[in-house]
Formats: sequence, C-alpha cells, structure tokens
Amino acid sequence: MTDPRPVLVVTALYDPTADVVITELHDRGVPVVRLDSGDFPGSLSVEAEITAHGIQGTISTPSRTADLASIRSLYYRRPSGFAFPHLDEQDARFAVTQARYGVGGVLASLPGCLYVNHPHRIGDAEFKPAGLAAAVAAGFDVPPTLITSSPDATRAFIKRHMPVIYKPLHNPVYLVDGASSVVKVAEVSADEVDDDVAGTAHLFQQRVPKTGDIRVTVIGDRVFCVRIDSDLLDWRTDYSRLTYTVVQPPPGIEQALRSYLRHFGLVFGAFDFAVDREQQWWFLECNPSGQWYWLESETGLPMRAALADLLLERTT
Repeated sequence: MTDPRPVLVVTALYDPTADVVITELHDRGVPVVRLDSGDFPGSLSVEAEITAHGIQGTISTPSRTADLASIRSLYYRRPSGFAFPHLDEQDARFAVTQARYGVGGVLASLPGCLYVNHPHRIGDAEFKPAGLAAAVAAGFDVPPTLITSSPDATRAFIKRHMPVIYKPLHNPVYLVDGASSVVKVAEVSADEVDDDVAGTAHLFQQRVPKTGDIRVTVIGDRVFCVRIDSDLLDWRTDYSRLTYTVVQPPPGIEQALRSYLRHFGLVFGAFDFAVDREQQWWFLECNPSGQWYWLESETGLPMRAALADLLLERTT
C-alpha cells in the first residue's frame, strides 16, 4: 500500500533541481506539496497549534493543503526570502521577523519528519570558518587559511603562503547593469592589499597547485565522486569549459565525509576538493544546499533516484 503521507518541497518558483526530484516522486506515486516560504502570507497560509503531541495544523498553497503532523519528509532547497514591500521599513522589518520565526519555526519543527537538510543545520554549516574547522577535525587536508580584517596580517599571510587566493565568506548576489553577478575567487598579491581590507572580514587561502577539481555529492548513504577538469581557477565561472569523469575516493575520504556531515547533522552535502600534482585531495568547502543534478546529466550517475530514495526513508 502506498504511503499517503506527502513529501514537502520548500524552494523558490524556479528550481530545476527540485523539479526533477518532484517528477521522480510523482513517478513513484508519492504525493508532493511544493511551496516557497517567501510566498507567505499572500498565497501561503499556516495554521499551527502547539499540542501535547507536538505541532498540529495545516500549511496551504493555492493548490495543496498538507497536514503538518503527517509530512513524511521535507526537502529544503532554496526558498526566497520573506518580503513585505507594501509596508514601511520599520513595519516590514517587524513582519519579516515574525514570519521567519513563526512560519520558519513551524517548518523546522515538524514531528516525525526527515529533513534533507534541516534549515537550522543548513544555516550552521554555511559559515565557512565553522566548515573549515569541522573539515580539519574530520581529517581532511585543508589549505592554510586566514580570516581577517587586518591589512598587515593579510600581507604577512600572503608573503608566507604565496600564491594566495581571495574568497568571499558568503556570496550575496550583486546586480550589475541589471544582471545577477557574484564576487569571484581571485589570486591576490601582497602589493594589492590596501587599507580597505579593514572595512570588513575577508578570507584568504593558499592556492592549491591543482591538476583538477572534485565534486563529491553525499546523498544519505550514497557517495558520488566526479572529477572536473578545466583550465579555470574557479570552475563555476564557465561550465562550457568543463569535462567530467566519475572517480573513486582515496582511502579515508569517505570516513571523513561521514564525520563532517554528522558534525552538522546533515544527510546531504556537496563537497568541493582541489587535487594537487600528487593526487592529494584538499578540502575547499561543503555546500549543504549545493547543486547536483547537472552532474547526473553529464555522467549518468543515479543521483535523482538516490535523493528520492532518501526522502522516502522510513521515519519514526
């Protein structure tokens, strides 16, 4: 008998990765409720009561209503943010806060629900300093890294560890001539560092003399490793110049992956590594909401099926 409990998919309207997972679930006869928490309160409504048995109530979109107590799993992707443009700045700030802690708090507290991943765990893992420290503790090799607002400390670090690259600690979208853009990874010299560094926090890291990159996608118990070859410092800047090869992880990597995910309470992670001339894997980062479906299209790896399998695991 088919389990009648729905899978809840929380993401923005445009999300091709979520689309293929939803299609896979529909093909298996699994009910799905898709919503964007940023649609609240317009086309999304929540009625939640705190009871002796946990949160009870419903969450409704124009086409679906889900019983909060019967959601079997939640696939948390990339929802848009709460916004109240019809309110003045102060009232909008209050309303956004109430929505975040109200609707967001309900979605993070569903009884008996499997989260892929839990939004609070995603938030914890998105802090790069925490991720790098956890990577070291898990047993990964991590390039020498400095986080600072000191120009003098930056120059000294660069001279000690040349060559060095700059990375944003987080990458909000900039609009440049109306088009979305992000701050790119770039190599930096000591002569380029000026007093503007003191304006905020920055991340500097020794550049790995890489021969290739590795994207490792962990989906529950499944580990998918793909080598990405290009002539780019950051392969994400031009996908047309990439080639892909399915590879196996060297000894110790899979154990470290599991340790890292346990540290943050994650069941999914998209890990990036640089491979040096000795074929050593250097940890760069783990994105708890990272993209993965394009790799299935390039390699044939059964990642969509693995994600659906994970969302359908039995929960208590």
